[in-house]
Amino acid sequence: MLISLVERLRAAGCVFAEEEADLLVGAARDDGHLSQMLARRVAGEPLEIVVGWAGFCGLRMEVGEGVFVPRRRSEFLASEAAALTPRSGAVVVDLCCGVGALGAAVADRVGGGVELHAADIDPVALAYARRNVAPYGGRVHEGDLYAALPAALRSRVDVLVVNAPYVPTGELGLLPAEARDHEPLVSLDGGSDGLDIHRRVAAQAAHWLAPGGHLLIETGEHQHPVTAAALTAAGLTTRTVTSQELYATVVIGAAAP
Repeated sequence: MLISLVERLRAAGCVFAEEEADLLVGAARDDGHLSQMLARRVAGEPLEIVVGWAGFCGLRMEVGEGVFVPRRRSEFLASEAAALTPRSGAVVVDLCCGVGALGAAVADRVGGGVELHAADIDPVALAYARRNVAPYGGRVHEGDLYAALPAALRSRVDVLVVNAPYVPTGELGLLPAEARDHEPLVSLDGGSDGLDIHRRVAAQAAHWLAPGGHLLIETGEHQHPVTAAALTAAGLTTRTVTSQELYATVVIGAAAP
């Protein structure tokens, strides 16, 4: 049976067919369910959506149809955010949270005592975020960027972590079919140069960050100067960090102490 699964997955173009077959078998309730999942995967659905979870920073994040699947490159963003999070009583906000993977990962790495908030405009993603941040006491808010957050968080956020869409509209067609066909446009389209939401996030960040707080935004390798300029224009002290291993770029802005 396993050999047959591997052969069908390989024929469908799955590079890591053996590993995928093991995951499908592990997620299957019975043979009928396994056949259904295999058919979905062979038809091009992302493996994570088929099995119902995505690995992220050593955790299992629940995902499903119609949501953005957390990328491994964003583990670098989570690591940088966790390193800047005070270990006691920190307020952490995962803005544009999707399924809440970043907020959950930061809270998990920091340990107890984090006041975690996750916000997004997409109710489908938030249904998963509620479950993913629940082990850390996280609260979930629906709305457009800062409009989703409780007013009581103004000037209290120690770490604001953001993985907003940054793909230019004209380049959406270049994305892998798994993203184009199965993930919501709102989680991918960043506007004409990909950085519309970065500018909006930066413009209001100073009103929400605590003294000495940090805003961290994942961005593209060639886009980071524009993202950094937006944070600088908002009054933040800005630096850029990269991970060659994960092919990831993060811009970090610090509020005045």
